[in-house]
Amino acid sequence: MKKITLILILSSLIITSCEDRLDTSPTDAVPSNIMMNNTDNAIISLNGIYRMMFEWGYSTTSNYGHSFGVQSYTMAANLMGEDLIIAESGDGWFWTDYVYNVKRAYTSTSYRPYDIWTYFYRVIANVNYIIAAKETMQGEPNEINYIVGQAYALRAYSYFYLAQYYSRTYIGHENEKCVPVYTEPTSSATKGNPRATVNDVYVLIRADIDTAVNRLTTAKNRSRTNETHIDYRVANAFKADICLVTNEWEQAEKAAKIAQENFEVGDADDIIAPGGESSSFNDVGHKNVMWGNIVINDQIRDHYRQFMCHMDTEGEYGYYGKNAHKQINKLLYAKLGANDIRRAWWVLDEKYLPNKEGYLQMKFKYRDYQNGIADRIYLRVEEMILVEAEALCRQGKNGDAQAALMKLMEKRDPSYSVSKTGTALGTLTTDETGSLLEEIITQRRIELWGEHGRIYDIKRLKQGFVRTEAMGHPTEAITALNNLKVNNPETYDWVLTLPQYEFDNNKTLSPNEIPNGDQNPFGSGI
Repeated sequence: MKKITLILILSSLIITSCEDRLDTSPTDAVPSNIMMNNTDNAIISLNGIYRMMFEWGYSTTSNYGHSFGVQSYTMAANLMGEDLIIAESGDGWFWTDYVYNVKRAYTSTSYRPYDIWTYFYRVIANVNYIIAAKETMQGEPNEINYIVGQAYALRAYSYFYLAQYYSRTYIGHENEKCVPVYTEPTSSATKGNPRATVNDVYVLIRADIDTAVNRLTTAKNRSRTNETHIDYRVANAFKADICLVTNEWEQAEKAAKIAQENFEVGDADDIIAPGGESSSFNDVGHKNVMWGNIVINDQIRDHYRQFMCHMDTEGEYGYYGKNAHKQINKLLYAKLGANDIRRAWWVLDEKYLPNKEGYLQMKFKYRDYQNGIADRIYLRVEEMILVEAEALCRQGKNGDAQAALMKLMEKRDPSYSVSKTGTALGTLTTDETGSLLEEIITQRRIELWGEHGRIYDIKRLKQGFVRTEAMGHPTEAITALNNLKVNNPETYDWVLTLPQYEFDNNKTLSPNEIPNGDQNPFGSGI
């Protein structure tokens, strides 16, 4: 059969030079027993996979500015909701995500359906070679566990995000079609697999993340090389997020608590800095940063294809944030207490937005403007505290949930207190119930604004949303939802189409729309 595009499975683990970059020649070009015969080779391959997490050029056939690894997908997921606003379309980067104009680009090899599919399946294709070598790899047992544990974690992470993009949420949709599953090394001769069910994909995700946690816990005395690597705490953080989606509250609580070990909530010095020279969002060295990429000047291939370029407004070198200003939902901003230090993350200032209203973001800023340098932050301990609080609340442990929330809020607002109870949520995110769960979710929306994809939470919480002028959304972003059903949590509007390239090369799939075929509905489908 033809090469399997499902993944650009043709990506190999051949490493060139000292850049830890992945080649794209066929996986069968070099025998896997040479690539993975010892831990020295395997760690180089692993570093190459991590390089993919922040570089552009691995997932599409163009150098389009909206595809630069995991932060580009987080930004897209944020823009699909109601809390992150683009004040103007600029040159169009990420505007198509914001106005829900990506699903019909499934025939392109440059846009979101192909981009996300290709990226995560490429990670999967590469880590499968590491996993397959776990019994034959030569090296110290701790080092093998350290490497193989990370490979399992990355596979769980990849399938988790594929499931969130290409299917409806887990609860209530367990038997629906999700994505094809591959757990063995693949080559140009590998036959494509059909779409597995949502439940089957999550069975693999849970098995992989449990294996990752066990191996990395065994190797916990082996210090990770740097914050780019996944350790037992980060793997537990993945597990906690997965358990939120599957509603396994006790497991989410336990994993979130382990993930917090030896990290501290960031205070003002960690999360706010005039000029952006030192903040939790451009420097992985802060005490609250759990996972991220350290970036140095000679690693930057293009200043414009990276997260900070799209977010930062203050750069003096024409970065894209000036052309498409990012703002917070004004109704969400209004929920900040008068003494909340996070108010500094947004400003209302005509210096940046002449004759316009809107709270412009100052949360994400370059560390080095001249060279376009900022570390990539993927995970902070504050997220795990919020997971812990939600999981406790879901179990009816209101007092413990309040205490968990206060671990964060005592560092954010000295005037804050919480006595709410209960788990009621509104049908829409704007329908308020006054429950403790709603309060936890509100603080999660504020604290993780721009970091954790908002649409992921909207889907798993089974709420709908609206956009309004009062929130600060421009007219086009409001009217873009007129023919959609994003006010209904059962909508397919949040589910990406599969790329045509996959149907052309994986003949187990039918290009017809669900339920008779394998293509996701173009419309809401409800």
